[in-house]
Amino acid sequence: MRKAAECGHAHSCLRLAQYMYLELPCARVVGHVEEASGSGTSAGVMEGHDVPIDVLTSVVHWLRKGGGNPIHNSIKTLDRFRREVLVGSKYCHNQGCEVVGLLKDFNRCPQCKYARYRGDACQKQDWNAGGHKASCGTCFVEATTYS
Repeated sequence: MRKAAECGHAHSCLRLAQYMYLELPCARVVGHVEEASGSGTSAGVMEGHDVPIDVLTSVVHWLRKGGGNPIHNSIKTLDRFRREVLVGSKYCHNQGCEVVGLLKDFNRCPQCKYARYRGDACQKQDWNAGGHKASCGTCFVEATTYS
């Protein structure tokens, strides 16, 4: 994803920025850019976000790289990320689950650390339906220990 983002692929830039903001596994390491990369950000953009300043700088860098250069789009997208973290969204990997909540309230798959579930019941339902089982291949529903 980083290579595609470096080439300016808009979708990759947006996803990398979003994954960094939401603190998905390894995203902050993969997407980190040095401040000297020309992604200077105004103090107004930085206010109200509960992520480290270096992460926010990298997120803005990828948003600008993928969406042209207008700061207006970056600000709107950052606000959307912030609302998603504060207000909540549908994070459960189980397609049958309609629960909306905060990212921190959804447990990660203990093996791949990518798929998120509202709880054991959602993970088992998704697993039995062949959802995440097909893509993870390393999850074991019987011995679920969430991190």
